[in-house]
Amino acid sequence: MYLKEVVDLLDARVLTESSNPDLELNSAFSSDMLSHVLAYSNDKSILITALYNPQVLRTADLMGISCVIFIGRNEPDPALIKLANSLGLTIIQSPYSMYVTCGLLFSHGLQGTFQDEQKGR
Repeated sequence: MYLKEVVDLLDARVLTESSNPDLELNSAFSSDMLSHVLAYSNDKSILITALYNPQVLRTADLMGISCVIFIGRNEPDPALIKLANSLGLTIIQSPYSMYVTCGLLFSHGLQGTFQDEQKGR
């Protein structure tokens, strides 16, 4: 799935400046626990979270995650967007809950990051 498809599907707003609409995203992972992000995420994946803080972006950068989806209607601090721009991360904001955001992506074919999820286990 490409970033432009994700944005359209979620009625999302792109918050960063240099987002590539043709960015290929192969899987998604949702968590508000950074230890889980460190353990289970991979590159070309999307991190879906309700945590609007710099540690989320630094963790995503460390793990090679290129797209972070913030869920809900909170407005991120401008410093957070500036940090994402400096790290080369794409941030989008979904107006939906985490449950609906994940469900929409999954129902349109985006895989989870766990190998066993693809096998139905």
